[in-house]
Amino acid sequence: MKQRPYYWQLLPYLKRHRGTLLMALICTLGYGLTMPILAYLLGQVSTYIGQQDLRALLQLPAMAAVLFLARGLFQYGQDTLMASVVFQIALDLRVNLYRHLLYLDWDYFQESATGDLAYRLTAEVDRIGELLNKLFHQFIPCSWQLVAVLTYMVYLNGLLTLATLFIVPLMTVLVGGFGQRLLRLSRQSQNRISNLSTQATEVLAGIRLVKAFVAEEAVMTRFGQEAEHHRQAKYATERIRAIQYPVVGFLEAMAVAVLFVLGGWQIFLGRLSGSGFISFIAAVALLSDPIQRVTSSFNEFKQAQASIDRVFKLFQLQPQVQEHPQAVALPHVQGKVEFCQVSFAYGGGQPVLHRFDLRVWPGEVVALVGTSGAGKTTLMNLLLRFYDPQGGHICIDGMDLRRVTLRSLRQQIGIVPQEVGLFSGTVAQNIALGQLEWDFAAIQAAAEAANAHAFIMELPQGYETGLGERGVNLSGGQRQRLAIARAILLNPRILILDEATSALDSESEGLVQEALEQLMGGRTVFMIAHRLATVRKCDRILVLERGQIIESGTHEQLMTQMHSQYARFYAQQFF
Repeated sequence: MKQRPYYWQLLPYLKRHRGTLLMALICTLGYGLTMPILAYLLGQVSTYIGQQDLRALLQLPAMAAVLFLARGLFQYGQDTLMASVVFQIALDLRVNLYRHLLYLDWDYFQESATGDLAYRLTAEVDRIGELLNKLFHQFIPCSWQLVAVLTYMVYLNGLLTLATLFIVPLMTVLVGGFGQRLLRLSRQSQNRISNLSTQATEVLAGIRLVKAFVAEEAVMTRFGQEAEHHRQAKYATERIRAIQYPVVGFLEAMAVAVLFVLGGWQIFLGRLSGSGFISFIAAVALLSDPIQRVTSSFNEFKQAQASIDRVFKLFQLQPQVQEHPQAVALPHVQGKVEFCQVSFAYGGGQPVLHRFDLRVWPGEVVALVGTSGAGKTTLMNLLLRFYDPQGGHICIDGMDLRRVTLRSLRQQIGIVPQEVGLFSGTVAQNIALGQLEWDFAAIQAAAEAANAHAFIMELPQGYETGLGERGVNLSGGQRQRLAIARAILLNPRILILDEATSALDSESEGLVQEALEQLMGGRTVFMIAHRLATVRKCDRILVLERGQIIESGTHEQLMTQMHSQYARFYAQQFF
């Protein structure tokens, strides 16, 4: 079954504003009806001049003034009402798309270009808004004007109207053909500009690395090539438009020439008066602008259709991890975590975990060590339900994670990552991430517990200091302590420490380690670590290899085991 075009998905957004749209369309009807009346008045000028009826002739300006006043009022109502609808639809579409993206699976963002998503969310949605604006401000009003004026022309003289319109089928075919080529070229152009946005985002985000490897010329070459492809696509689009308008204009001129010949013949036969012919000519002249606007709007619709397709394709994506219809809120937990016969593979590839079993008791601190790809991060991603296992199940306090709401689950699991995610905003806003309402005293207490209060108070505006993108105006240790303060404020029962001190100098590591000890107290903790000095005090150390636990015990127990993998790792780091 053929899929309906994506632009049909705009209909639900339009239906929400059908009352306002109805009032706007009434204004459009009134606005369109003024055009045949204007053509009629222009035809009467010649009649009154021929009759030398000065009084009647002087009444025409007054009638025209009233007509133009009504026309202006109708246009004002049409434009303001439709603009309010268009801007609201663009707002709704942008907010809905942003919400939809936020709830997509984690792995989608691993595979997608951030710059492309940002471009669709901003420029592409703006383009759709511009399309709707043209649709309501030009296409619909001008189409109605064409209907009103053509109806009046048929009333005046059917043969002349038929002669005028003989060229319309050809124009329709030409405009449709041009429109299809514009759609194809616009899709190419939109893809190119999306690639440009992606490249620029990636390079500017990694500018330090670019400079370190003296890669400015290399990335500039790539950017220049992509920009040239975009220029070619845009130029091809403008060439099509440049061809279209002269062709349509020529056809219109031919129609006018035929009109004058036939009009003179009709007057000669007595089937049309001079005033009627002038009125008819005025009506034809009034058709010119609506025809051009309809043609232009159709072209822009074809160009914007590429944006509509790219935006609504995102709405077709659905998360694989979804809440069960009868999911319940996870109550305040003690922190017992169980992995029962868990099997998992990314994207149908080789299994990362196979019948994996693990039980962690409330308040236990467990370290996960092993080579890259052993499954450490995968276990934590499954615990957070970024993914669901293909086999087995995971429980917290005996409750299957698939049976609880995602929000209640993740609110009870805190994470301190290796690369701290900070956002533009104030220090306080970053500590209170995810909380719609928060208490400043609680934020300050969390910062003090994380050894962050002192350096925060040294910032220009303290807790109200704005952070640069990703917190680049802070040191690594400062960013890490803000992440710990964030976790402390969340007050989770389960804590994930993902290489939380691996990239810090010794002084910063000491402050962060002290803050972590404050945070870990009484919580169930999973510590992913490559630096084994950080795991010596853990209650249990699990050595993973190919998704299986090959060793388990305390630091002392593992160091004394014969042929211990852990002991070998430890020796490689310290001896």
